[in-house]
Amino acid sequence: MTFVALPDAFDSSTDTFTSDWAAWHEARERGTSSPFGLASLVATHWLTGASEELDGVFGTWHAGLDGIIGEGRELEGLTVLQGGRPVRVISGNTVTLTSGQDIEWGDRRLRYFERDGALALRILDPEAPTRARLRGIDVFEPDPQWVIEGSFSPAAPDSRMEITAIDGHVSDDTPAGTLALAFPDGLETLTVVRERGALHAVFADGTSGTETYRFRFIDMPSPDADGSVVVDFNRSYLPPCVFSDFYVCPLPPAGNRLSRAIRAGEKNVLLDS
Repeated sequence: MTFVALPDAFDSSTDTFTSDWAAWHEARERGTSSPFGLASLVATHWLTGASEELDGVFGTWHAGLDGIIGEGRELEGLTVLQGGRPVRVISGNTVTLTSGQDIEWGDRRLRYFERDGALALRILDPEAPTRARLRGIDVFEPDPQWVIEGSFSPAAPDSRMEITAIDGHVSDDTPAGTLALAFPDGLETLTVVRERGALHAVFADGTSGTETYRFRFIDMPSPDADGSVVVDFNRSYLPPCVFSDFYVCPLPPAGNRLSRAIRAGEKNVLLDS
């Protein structure tokens, strides 16, 4: 697998802003292209309470009260990982997978996945065609003008918002609030949620579907005491569903389709023809 070299504008000797961004970009490419990175997902099998055989997987699998239950003689001796670390070796022909767990299956992994209470077994394969074709991530050159000051307004405690996923699934979520973004030529707003102790948004803009993928993600720090938040659109990044068709990414919620073109951050994947 080969990757496109960063242009001279990304030389880490230029300045701290550029070198920090280049380190982030390189980490993104490593993470998405690693043997069990985003591009290695080859299946997401949604489960019911009834045991069933799944394409490309040994044994039978079903959703149980305590997690994903697998049965098959091939399970004997396989290792269960928690957060990537070995926690036990399977003894017998039955296993229950819970949140954050994988099974090492030769060069592949079987992974627990949950959405709104529904459970799925995912298969990650380093030999996935999507990983084999991946050359890198196309990006805009970093530019400090896309570091925007924002003002956070918290949502009411009982606020809810509807989220539609790329596969059509509709779920209910709790917004953290809204951000008023002070672009030089006017304000824009984003609805944000809390993830891993910070703020996160799914957004589209004037480049979406043409210069960039149809939508992107952006993470930002929690607001200061006065509600101020710095949003660096140079670190806008592609959703997992760009790297494999088996992800179920959320689409931008109502109001998160910005009128302007955000020519910053990741554009799309670079693939071998």
